[in-house]
Amino acid sequence: MCELFGISARTPVDVREYLKTFFSHSPLHPHGWGLMRQSSKKTDIIKEPVCASCSAILDDVIESTLPQTALLAHIRLATVGAAKYTNCHPYTGFDASGRHWTLIHNGTIYSGMQLSKYLSEQSGDTDSERIFLYLLDEINKTIILNNAPLSEKQRCSIINKLAVTLSPRNKLNFMIYDGEVLYVHKNMKNTLVYKELNDGVVFSTQPLDSEGWLQLPMTRLLAFKNGAMIFKGKDHKNEFIPTLEYITTLDAMNI
Repeated sequence: MCELFGISARTPVDVREYLKTFFSHSPLHPHGWGLMRQSSKKTDIIKEPVCASCSAILDDVIESTLPQTALLAHIRLATVGAAKYTNCHPYTGFDASGRHWTLIHNGTIYSGMQLSKYLSEQSGDTDSERIFLYLLDEINKTIILNNAPLSEKQRCSIINKLAVTLSPRNKLNFMIYDGEVLYVHKNMKNTLVYKELNDGVVFSTQPLDSEGWLQLPMTRLLAFKNGAMIFKGKDHKNEFIPTLEYITTLDAMNI
C-alpha cells in the first residue's frame, strides 16, 4: 500500500524531521513520491516517478521546506497504474471558483460506477486520479447550482458524501486539502495515525517517532482548520476488510 503524511497547524511547524523519516520508508514504496507545501505565499507541488531514496532532488527539497501550517506527502506502491509522473500523488487542480484542491490517496477502488466516466478523461491511469476528478466535478456542480463559491460547511458536506459513497467495498484512506481545510478519512484498521502538537495535528500511515501517536477514528470524515477539528462526520460503518485475494496480491508484491 502507499503511505500518507499530512499536517494542519495554527502556527508554522518545522516538518523536516518528519519528512526525512516518512520518506525513509520509500524502499518499500518505490513507485514514486510527491509533496505539497507552501512556499512564498504559493503552493508547490513536487513529485517524481522514482523511489524517493533514489531521488537526486529530495534531500534539497526537504531541507528547503520552510515551517508549514499545511502540507501533504505521499510515497507510492503501485497497485493500479504504472510508475510514471502522471500516476504520482498529489493530484491537484482548481475548481470553478478558483479554489485550489489537492488529494493524496492510499487504497484501491474495486467498486464505484461513479468513477468509470473518468477513464477517458484522466491524464494517468490510477483510481486515485479518478477520485480527484470526481471530487472536482461534485464541487463544480454545487458551485454552478449556487452561482457562488462554496462555504466551509458545503465543502465538508460534499467530501463527507464522497467518503460515504465511495467507501463500500473499497479501501479509501485519503487526505484532501482545499487551501484552508484538511480532510482526513480511513476505513481500514491500523492504517492511519495522528499526533497532537502544541498548535496542530500531524497524520501519517505509520508513527514517525516514538511517542504520542494514536489511531485515527475509523469510517468517518474528519476536517481540520488551523490545527483544530471543525467537522466530524457520522460513522458510515463501511470498513474495508481485506479479502484473501487482496492479501494474496500484497504477498505477491512482497508487501
